[in-house]
Amino acid sequence: MSPLPAAYVHHLDPFAIQFTETFGIRWYGLAYVAGFVVAFLLIRWFVRIGASELKESQVADFVTILAVFGVMIGGRLGYMLLYNFDELVANPRSFFDVLGGGMSSHGGIAGMTIVAWIYARYTKTSWAGLGDNLVTVAPVGVFFGRLANFVNGELYGRRTDGSLAMKFPEELHEVVRTPAGLEWMFPTSQLKELADKAGEAAPGLAGKVDSAISMALASGYDAHRAVVSLIRDASLESPAFREMLGGILSPRHPSQLYEGLVEGLLLFAIMLAIRLRWKNLYHGVLTGLFFILYACGRIAVENFREPDSGYIGSLTKGQFYSTFMIAVGVAFLIYGFIWKRQNRLPVS
Repeated sequence: MSPLPAAYVHHLDPFAIQFTETFGIRWYGLAYVAGFVVAFLLIRWFVRIGASELKESQVADFVTILAVFGVMIGGRLGYMLLYNFDELVANPRSFFDVLGGGMSSHGGIAGMTIVAWIYARYTKTSWAGLGDNLVTVAPVGVFFGRLANFVNGELYGRRTDGSLAMKFPEELHEVVRTPAGLEWMFPTSQLKELADKAGEAAPGLAGKVDSAISMALASGYDAHRAVVSLIRDASLESPAFREMLGGILSPRHPSQLYEGLVEGLLLFAIMLAIRLRWKNLYHGVLTGLFFILYACGRIAVENFREPDSGYIGSLTKGQFYSTFMIAVGVAFLIYGFIWKRQNRLPVS
């Protein structure tokens, strides 16, 4: 496959099936469903080959509880606490605005860890043993999630002149810090000028933009997001206008794909190989390896990703939070080799 040209402008539709202008089945939601289905099939397989203390009849309940309370609630809460805490404090109801976006892989991992502990206590099984199978299948969910991020054109990479560079219209939402404070990187006036020049490339766009700006002025709010939405929709529908839009966007790394390959497929291949080679490995060892390998992969690939939530010292927030995962991973390794607990298969 030849490299994509630097002028390629991302234009994938986030809706798999769209019913109205704002409602439909999104690829992002399907990614979660696919991840849970694969998790169920793999964990059930582990039970059948004797690599789990669960009974086959328990797998569906375990995965469902994990999906709702671990991944969904944990991922959302992690995002609000780690990346959007000010908004959570100012408006606690924003936690439930799931359709507005915002999930944290760190939060999802923490959520799964807690839910697995509770479930292990309830079923009198090994917490670390449950965790070992979870971390084996978790990278598949990460892979699907990163593909969904790519389809949405979000969490894109840093600027590059490399052969794999792409241009993401979501960049139009970027802000820059100036002596006067935070301002849009692409002022609304610049986007209006682009719409005015569109002509036959995007019929009617200039009028829609003018109307959006007028309504915003009359209501006393910033029209920028509404204008960006109109520009984005026009670029999805018109290749000619998409080329015009590409003229003002920056070529960037498709870091979502890098993360999907490193944190997803590569990590899954490693974890699955170890799981199958040593089905009765000491409980906690696989979990420890996952935390360490995921953290190292995340820290490395974050160097290609545009920081979407600032820095902590010289590290992005994603890198900073990942350093703690290494310590957790080492703790699990020590725990596994000291405790030396192995599978105690249930009586059928």
